[in-house]
Amino acid sequence: MPYDYTAVTAKSVRAETDAALARADQLVERAVRSVDAPTFVDTLKSLDLAGAEAGAGYGRGAFMGQVHTEAEVRDAGREAEERLNKWRVGLVFREDLYRAVRAFAETDEAARLGSEARRLLDHWLRDFRRAGQELDPEARRELETVRTRLVELEVAFQRNLNEYRDAIEVSRHELDGLPDDYVERLSPGDRPGTYRVSLDYPELNPFLDQAHDRRLREALHRKHWSRAVDANRALLEEAIGIRRRIAELLGYPSWADFAMEVKMARQPTRVRAMYGEIVPPVRQAVERELSDLSALLPDDARSADGPAGTSVQVWDYRYLDDQLRRRQYGVSQDAVAEYLPLPAVWRGLFDITGDVFGLDYVRVDDPSAWHPAVELYEIRDRRSGEPVAQFYADLFPRDGKFGHAAAFSLVLAHRDAEGREVRPVSAIVANFTPPSGERPSLLRHSEVATLFHEFGHILHMSLARTAFSRFAGAETEWDFVEAPSQIMEHWTWDPDVLGRFARQWQTGDPMPRDLVESLVASRWVSVGLKTAMQAFYGQLDLALHEGSEPPDLDEALRRSFAVTGMPYPDGTFMLSGFGHLMGGYDAGYYGYLWAAVIGDDMFRRFAAEGILSPTVGAEYRRTILEPNGARDADEMVRAFLGRDASAEAFLRLRGMAPERDARPETPATRSAAASP
Repeated sequence: MPYDYTAVTAKSVRAETDAALARADQLVERAVRSVDAPTFVDTLKSLDLAGAEAGAGYGRGAFMGQVHTEAEVRDAGREAEERLNKWRVGLVFREDLYRAVRAFAETDEAARLGSEARRLLDHWLRDFRRAGQELDPEARRELETVRTRLVELEVAFQRNLNEYRDAIEVSRHELDGLPDDYVERLSPGDRPGTYRVSLDYPELNPFLDQAHDRRLREALHRKHWSRAVDANRALLEEAIGIRRRIAELLGYPSWADFAMEVKMARQPTRVRAMYGEIVPPVRQAVERELSDLSALLPDDARSADGPAGTSVQVWDYRYLDDQLRRRQYGVSQDAVAEYLPLPAVWRGLFDITGDVFGLDYVRVDDPSAWHPAVELYEIRDRRSGEPVAQFYADLFPRDGKFGHAAAFSLVLAHRDAEGREVRPVSAIVANFTPPSGERPSLLRHSEVATLFHEFGHILHMSLARTAFSRFAGAETEWDFVEAPSQIMEHWTWDPDVLGRFARQWQTGDPMPRDLVESLVASRWVSVGLKTAMQAFYGQLDLALHEGSEPPDLDEALRRSFAVTGMPYPDGTFMLSGFGHLMGGYDAGYYGYLWAAVIGDDMFRRFAAEGILSPTVGAEYRRTILEPNGARDADEMVRAFLGRDASAEAFLRLRGMAPERDARPETPATRSAAASP
């Protein structure tokens, strides 16, 4: 039976958290007491089960901080998340627990452990070392204090973003360029006859894509890049300083060196090598694209003084990209959305992943969810008919809800104390275009790509077949975790795949072939600029975390933004809304491009052997999805590809690859995009 989220209150959130931590603490104490006669079951298995209990507590309590409709419950959820994170951080600072695990590591049983159990032991020993267990007591106490403070800062930063509200007010005339159904969804402004365009993605993104009024695009973008600045700038500055101090205490040159030790990259030099391979061709593409886009600007907006002789601004490029698609390819996102009603897209997603990975999906009639619009599905193995997982789908925006798109683990896959499989439960949370009147949710193609992407995370969480909770959820190397989702996006651009589910929402007619072909042909319009924006975010993250001295945040913004070829907008501070830097992607945002490189290379197998090949899908499920974090990511990639990943597929797919004879492959270029 699913958990009854309809009965959740602030009190129940606190009670579930109390109970989960109590159960987890009992298991931890069992591990501690084993110090004189440690065994795998008493020591390591107990620790892993404690982690599973904390994970279940998150799903029943802290997760409500992201999605619940009542502010009081959300507050209780965020308090619970802070408690759980502090508990997790505190484990590796316990000397008694370290002694027990170290004692077990020296036993004959430890020497005979199988691969997954050995990996569990090695990860715990690594975590204790990174927590300063080998430091003197005073340094260890300071480390624990600052790590706890870092958790507080991260929770507060995200809370400020979730609760932040701002908008512009516009007249109907000032909405010129936006379709009627977009306007109908807007809330009224304070002034009579006006509309409120908020910073929620279903309102923000279409406005930046399609609003003809350049002045208003600028106003909305500036608000978006100044979210919660008064509160969050100080939190970010303090967090960066704490991270630098942690690295110093542990003997690492920088936070980036510390953070990347546990990722595929292992060290910042390899990430810089990746950017060194990708950025030069991206810059060349950006120069060409800005020239093309600037030709679409009105005469008074162009200037020979701008970068590459243009005055394309950051609030222009998405709009101009949309205009170019319309003029060059005849592609209107609104026309495309008419053929992408959410129910049909869902069916298509289920059909495709079902055929490729051998799965069936069953909708649960009574989800007992936290909101009436939330649905619950069961995933079953097609061959055996056995249920393997459940997941919730919460897809439309609400006040106070998590503001982007993500997948959350609510129950981690593992084996319980009796060795029985515990099936995982997860949730996809997004903010897609909602239904309006008689119209269903009509997704922009970019939203379809996001849905497939996030569902890649759901499959990764759901299909994990790991004995230990430590390796379930999203617990593979953090710079690999996006690869299984990046690969999913490719299906949304294949004409035959689109033909399976793209249906006009009223008539059920398939999307016309010429529109499909035009959409697919337009995929790489402004690809250099879009890749440059990803490079901007990743290199900015590195600039903040790679040095040993306090960074100049504003200078880092400007220097990193230069890769886009556009001027940085004075008076904004996009870092205050860059939730990734306070949500686990610090010194790790590069992972999006890193994972895209790997995902593109893995997808090349599907493209070569059958884009919907169940044979390739079965191997991908077995080698990538089911092991999850139980194997090194580089080993999994080699198992699937038969070699290390390369950036060649990434660059060639986007039309940015240098000629082969101008860029001979070397061990350095190979390692730039692959694991060491």
